[in-house]
Amino acid sequence: MRLSEHRYKTITSIAGPLLFVQGIFSARIGEVVKILTPDERQLEGEVLEIREDTILIEVFAETRGLDIERSSIVLTDTLRTASLSPDITGRIFNGSFVPIDGLPMFIPEKKMPISGFAINPTARARPEEFIETGISVIDGLNTLVKGQKLPVFSCSGLPSKEVVAAILKNSRTMNAGTDPSGNRTKRESDGFIIVFSALGLTFRDYSYYMHILKEMGSRFVAFINMADEPAMERLLAPRFALTVAEYLAFDKGMDVLVIITDMTNYCDALREVSTAREELPGRRGYPGFMYSDLASLYERAGRIRGLNGSVTMLPVVTMPEDDITHPIPDLTGYITEGQIVLSRELHQKGIFPPVDVLPSLSRLMQRGIGEGHTRSDHRKVSNHLYKYYAKGRDLRRLEAIIGREGMSEKDRIMLDFTDAFEREFVHQGMTRRTVPETLDAGLNLLKRFSL
Repeated sequence: MRLSEHRYKTITSIAGPLLFVQGIFSARIGEVVKILTPDERQLEGEVLEIREDTILIEVFAETRGLDIERSSIVLTDTLRTASLSPDITGRIFNGSFVPIDGLPMFIPEKKMPISGFAINPTARARPEEFIETGISVIDGLNTLVKGQKLPVFSCSGLPSKEVVAAILKNSRTMNAGTDPSGNRTKRESDGFIIVFSALGLTFRDYSYYMHILKEMGSRFVAFINMADEPAMERLLAPRFALTVAEYLAFDKGMDVLVIITDMTNYCDALREVSTAREELPGRRGYPGFMYSDLASLYERAGRIRGLNGSVTMLPVVTMPEDDITHPIPDLTGYITEGQIVLSRELHQKGIFPPVDVLPSLSRLMQRGIGEGHTRSDHRKVSNHLYKYYAKGRDLRRLEAIIGREGMSEKDRIMLDFTDAFEREFVHQGMTRRTVPETLDAGLNLLKRFSL
């Protein structure tokens, strides 16, 4: 037996998901720990902190009822890794990477630490080429580009779940090709997959997403964490998901879209662990290191020069109290490259998806549209739609003061355009639209109102 496999029975206290163990003479940060209970259960944990001969262990399971005196720990001298194989596609796992789809675990091709690394800035390739989500207001006005980090900012009660479902079902990438006449065309790519990580789900949400995943065949990998499961799994699931995404992207040359919902649940779990560690809280009680922790996830998205494949990230953030300045959306906005903002006002009008165009932004959009990517008129159409819609929104405030009758004919036309834009372009239900269909819909609107 190696020295690191020695059993320690010196657990001194338990604080939430944390164990304090004394008399440790060999340990390292991030090391996987096995906790052996008197009833022959075996739990897993990770070394979070070392203070002289005392270590702090983060347990990835429920610690309620754990017997301190009769339990023991074993240091494994290994880091937490993810088992990886091409056979992982179409599989569903829990937050600890245990299959929950009724199928046996696959034979791994390789293992990689889940902590991962942010991509070296000097090795990054500029994000380019678009990912088609099937949603006009995103594809037309806030295009998602391969290698981008584009969060969705939602509010309590808004249909972020349905928006995620639409993106899950309808997203795809396109490859350049030629038709029989020799004309350049775009064809759907086979090398595209979605890695889906759902955190803190209720049973109703779980049932909904499972139904969506069954319709997707094998073009996904899912990590599901339920609301009644340990908070520690909520911190693990996104890291497993990103490790799988990096493997599929940079080892197998695939374009991977990582969807994480909901990052608010992740941050709440982070705050729970920080409170148990008795750390000084930051804004709104969240830990001061939350910015760097979120960056350690978001910065794993991107493209690497000289390698095929890309990791694109679409995290969903439910803004507490509809406050976009709350620490979670605020810090997310600092790290990512734009945002898609859902609107309560549009939702109340029955518009789906209720994306508010004006505060939404994709900073990398220009790298993925236009000649050679979507269509040569994409920039022109999106610029005109945005300009006239913004003007119409301003005129609505004037209409509320002086009434429609007191406005000029030109202003009334602009108001009609704004209503039609929301009703016909933004609103599409769960119907999928291609980029050409989106641009044609925008052009028809502009032509109908002679704009």
